[in-house]
Amino acid sequence: MSSLKKPVSPGNTSVAAKPNLVFIMADDLGFADLGCYGGRAPVSPNLDALAAQGVRFTDAYANSPVCSPSRFALMTGRYQYRLRGGAEEPMTGRARGQSHLGLPPEHPTLPSLLRDQGYRTALIGKWHLGFLPHFGPLKSGYEAFYGPYGGGVDYFTHCDRRGTHDLYDNESEIHDNGYLTDLISERAVQWLADTQQDVPFMLSVHYTAPHWPWETRDDREESERIRDAIQHTDGGSVEIYQTMIRHMDEGIGRIMNTLAARGLDENTLIVFTSDNGGERFSDTWPLSGKKMDLLEGGLRVPLIVRWPARVPAGTTTAQVAMTMDWCPTMLQAAGVSPDAEYPLDGISLLPCLTHPDHALSRTVFWRMKHRAQRAIRHGNWKYLSVDGHDYLFDLSRDARERANMLRREPGILEDLRRRYADWAQSMPDIPPEAGVELVYTQEDMP
Repeated sequence: MSSLKKPVSPGNTSVAAKPNLVFIMADDLGFADLGCYGGRAPVSPNLDALAAQGVRFTDAYANSPVCSPSRFALMTGRYQYRLRGGAEEPMTGRARGQSHLGLPPEHPTLPSLLRDQGYRTALIGKWHLGFLPHFGPLKSGYEAFYGPYGGGVDYFTHCDRRGTHDLYDNESEIHDNGYLTDLISERAVQWLADTQQDVPFMLSVHYTAPHWPWETRDDREESERIRDAIQHTDGGSVEIYQTMIRHMDEGIGRIMNTLAARGLDENTLIVFTSDNGGERFSDTWPLSGKKMDLLEGGLRVPLIVRWPARVPAGTTTAQVAMTMDWCPTMLQAAGVSPDAEYPLDGISLLPCLTHPDHALSRTVFWRMKHRAQRAIRHGNWKYLSVDGHDYLFDLSRDARERANMLRREPGILEDLRRRYADWAQSMPDIPPEAGVELVYTQEDMP
């Protein structure tokens, strides 16, 4: 059973004060891994309680089926393709020392815009948007940072798979002893406990869980075994993966209880999601595809929002949402204007948060250098192209993307192709030198 505090009825609270903002992001979490999304095991009592106290999205998407591009979109509120670093699939250690592979410090971001209007800002967890000395959280709006600058790191040694140590307190390398998921949770709780009561804040908590390597809190020996050769395909199991999710969920419960203990939870907008779809041991049922795919399983993600002051409890919404929407949503919630010189591609989701049964119509797009993938969702229809092969799916009837309707609906197919072509012309081309790091190859799969 969860120990989360029961929310106050939205009708009994004042929203005059600016809301606090807490954005929690998992790493490679599958659409159906949580109990509230039909998960196979009871791994997420705190997140399930969060969903029961707020709104759960059924049609939420990541901006990309791989890590760092989605994070570019989150920070800027714009399609990641507008920035050179967003073309990396994902950003790897080769970006170290590169002045063009990262989030430019001069680009306005969600935390920088909030900071400039009096919000305290902190990122606890994964950055993955470029390396020092050219890039970093403190250069892009966060006032405090604790976590790795790169992608996946070992949960105990805090080294990437090339053996480079990657754990920082602000811009200073730090050697803390402990399981990384717990260290992130503990630092987030500490930051909340120390924050000034009457100053609004934005806290980003970006877990590395349940991203590989496959290690639970009790797997220090496994960490030592793979110390010199972290292989993506080595080790792991469904049970280990589920335990990694449970460890993260426990930390989220601690964060929620800290907010409640300080009397901050009523007017705090809390968002939980994943940076992309699931991976090797995740559950995407009834979807197909995984990380690196523009199939629904690689793109559709869990999304839970709790804000007792504004959001009705126990609700669901079919609103199509994307990672980049949280920049305009949180800015609007805080009463902060975006930068007019950097028009946002995302939309504010506030209308559907307060009225979950009112879904706004929209069209969203994706593209990947990997396998020359491209996709568009317009209403319930999805056009997908992979390796030069085209598909048309009616997601309202076929979320698993198995019934190719392109010969039955040639008019819809041509309309979506035209819409995609028009959108693609508005985006920079993918540079030929952009990197693609395959998460798994066909030979790796059973």
